Amino acid sequence: MTTADDIQSAPSLEVLDERNWHTFVEPRKMINEGHDVATFLTSKAYGDIMTFLLQLNRAMFPSYVQIPEPEHKRSIRTWELKSSSITFSETVQRLRSLLEDLNQIVDEVPPDTGPRRFGNASFRKWHEKVEERTKSLLYERVPPTVLEFPMKPGDNISPIEEIKSYFLGSFGSAQRLDYGSGHELSFLAFLACIWKLGGFSESESGNEERGIVLGVIEPYLRLVRRLIKTYTLEPAGSHGVWGLDDHAFIPYIFGSAQYGPPISPRDQTPTEGSLEGAPDPTDVAKKAAVERERNKNMYFGAIGFIHDVKSGPFWEHSPMLYDISGVRAGWGKINKGMIKMYNAEVLSKFPVVQHFRFGSLFSWDQDPNATLPPTSVHASSQPVRDGPGLSLENASARPPPPQEGTKAPWTNKATSIPSSGAGTTAPWANKPTTTPSAGVGTAAPWANRSAIATTADLPPTRFPGLSSREPRMPPMQTQMPVRAKDVGSAAQGMSPPTKAPWAQ
Repeated sequence: MTTADDIQSAPSLEVLDERNWHTFVEPRKMINEGHDVATFLTSKAYGDIMTFLLQLNRAMFPSYVQIPEPEHKRSIRTWELKSSSITFSETVQRLRSLLEDLNQIVDEVPPDTGPRRFGNASFRKWHEKVEERTKSLLYERVPPTVLEFPMKPGDNISPIEEIKSYFLGSFGSAQRLDYGSGHELSFLAFLACIWKLGGFSESESGNEERGIVLGVIEPYLRLVRRLIKTYTLEPAGSHGVWGLDDHAFIPYIFGSAQYGPPISPRDQTPTEGSLEGAPDPTDVAKKAAVERERNKNMYFGAIGFIHDVKSGPFWEHSPMLYDISGVRAGWGKINKGMIKMYNAEVLSKFPVVQHFRFGSLFSWDQDPNATLPPTSVHASSQPVRDGPGLSLENASARPPPPQEGTKAPWTNKATSIPSSGAGTTAPWANKPTTTPSAGVGTAAPWANRSAIATTADLPPTRFPGLSSREPRMPPMQTQMPVRAKDVGSAAQGMSPPTKAPWAQ
């Protein structure tokens, strides 16, 4: 069984043995109702997703490099977005060309003119062209060793049939004209499929993983941002001001790792501290600092895109990111918290993962190293969407309803939200409000609202380090959030800093 130390050492995703036949399966939708999320959290697919994410994350931390004799010194190598110290492999180069092909299709499909409230219908035309060309694009750009992986004789599902499902799910919904973290997850799965089929070269130095992040994922994010701006795509399942970001999540994971403390190959992945000279986390609210760093770092690149598409005070339209910027334990602490938050707010949320599909490479089968997460009020009140519905055939197969009712946890004030799980409660949820001090400024717009707290099920014990809840934060004040760095003295009547859920 995997231990908590394995999270910090980040084991690599398994590569299938090409000497053995493999039975490919056309991916299918399996998460139809809220309770299916708990099954997903114990599946092999979940374990593979987390393994690949942690593997890429570790590679993005700065690295110590041993200088040969006679100096016997160590230098530090960092991994900026346009780092010249990384040599891209042939597979990475191929995938970069694939993304450029998709960029050119954007040039072929200009947006419709005229005012409209929601997404631009031309995005459907772009998506249709991509779908028409998918097989030819993949045959041209994906390594032949991947697409020619040995199949069991007589099978009619080829590797490309399984891979293309994740590829097409990576660029938003043509029906809903939206894009969100579920589509981002699909692209991560697309890359993981190529890894599992031996498309990437394995090395202990982490250079291939860095090539994937900086050479493929970063250009993918740039393409997606262009799609969002060109076709005015809506956020998919947005939490509004209660969420981290309207569209993306993984750039905050890899970007915080870029500014984490340096490590050697045998070191555990840091959970606190920062690279010497790294920007202060509070700089995310300063446009000048964001402009200076956005072309170097993925975290600031994502923040920069928010500044591009939103106006107004940063703390007002991105309060969760503002709270996280007050973490004093460094970028390593932020990185640890981001991984926990991704597990809770992306992989454990029905609206996000309901569209993820499962085949042979991302299997719905039970992970033998995982245990079933305990039942919680949050799990029992997950919504029911897109399911097959009840019939005489499947009525008996439906799990029995929870014995204690299915009311939302906040409908009964006397009922406390379960403390178990890796969910990230909104920092200001269920906190008493106070009258703002004179001269402090306009009250935050959410200060007097009744917030809905959310929790997530415990993840399986294959990744036990994700299951512990960090100490809860102090109550949020009703005036503009004040971070520790901004407080002159307690005598001035300023409120204590608001922190991210995992801040200490």
